[in-house]
Amino acid sequence: MPEVKKPREGSKAYWPKKRTIRIYPNLATYPKTDKPKIMGFAGYKASMLHAIIFDNRKGSLTFGQEVSTPITVVDCPPLKVIGLRAYTNSVDGLKTLSEAVVKDLDKDFPRKIILGNFKTEERLADMEKRIDKISRIRLVMSTQPRLSGIGKKTPEIFELEVGGNNTKEMFDYAKGLLNKEVSAKDLFREGELIDVVSVTKGKGTQGPVKRFGVKIQNRHAKKKLRHVGSLGQERPGKVRSTAPMSGQMGFWRRTEFNKRLLKIGNGNDITPKGGFTSYGNVNNYILVQGSIPGSKKRLVMLRPAIRPSKIKFDLPEIREIVK
Repeated sequence: MPEVKKPREGSKAYWPKKRTIRIYPNLATYPKTDKPKIMGFAGYKASMLHAIIFDNRKGSLTFGQEVSTPITVVDCPPLKVIGLRAYTNSVDGLKTLSEAVVKDLDKDFPRKIILGNFKTEERLADMEKRIDKISRIRLVMSTQPRLSGIGKKTPEIFELEVGGNNTKEMFDYAKGLLNKEVSAKDLFREGELIDVVSVTKGKGTQGPVKRFGVKIQNRHAKKKLRHVGSLGQERPGKVRSTAPMSGQMGFWRRTEFNKRLLKIGNGNDITPKGGFTSYGNVNNYILVQGSIPGSKKRLVMLRPAIRPSKIKFDLPEIREIVK
């Protein structure tokens, strides 16, 4: 029988392991849809609880029984639409064709943020004339942290794409949402699968054992115990970039697919007495089954599942939420 060789344990996972540019991510890819609709949402990660739910997944070992499952509470105050941006295709990719921004911005926006000359009507009329050149339409959204329990004032600004097949219908839909609020119930429904895009917790500089999962050397090792046995072959005489070594760990942009949305709620019924630890009170929330990357108070992006599972779920039956 041949000898079983394991030259290296652990997964390299994503490569390169580099810090993300911004503390909250942007959505670069969206699922396809026929009707015009906003293809994403955002909320603040508040805390984790666990719930007793009725398992209605056919074929599951616990089908028809009550099971305990971990849930993540995402604080989702309504987003405000503060602008519209049209893109056109070019040989270098997407380029901004035109943009329009509402005039009455909130006082929480700092003065350094300038989003245009506020000629909203003229810009919208110009977009409508060049509707045949528009390939993508995105809404400029802002969060409303004053309505959350995060305890901050300055909102985050990002873009969310408008899905659809007809550019004229997409433009009319986006135009009608200017200076209005959009809630989670307008985009999602309970029981569907969503994708979560977030920035993981930053852990600073870590060694190769924690960073890559390599095996700890035995006591006969001549130099280091928490280190790889070899950094590479003799020729070429260099250390490759893929060699497991110490370095930055965490604060990476990661996407988790097909997370089940259990409940969309309003009110203070989910908040325990005294508020969530290190967060506060939650009024508008989403309950997601399982965990979500990132720390508390971090903004996470939500979108409809881009590659949903073929397994169809019925509406979740939550029997009890243990606070």
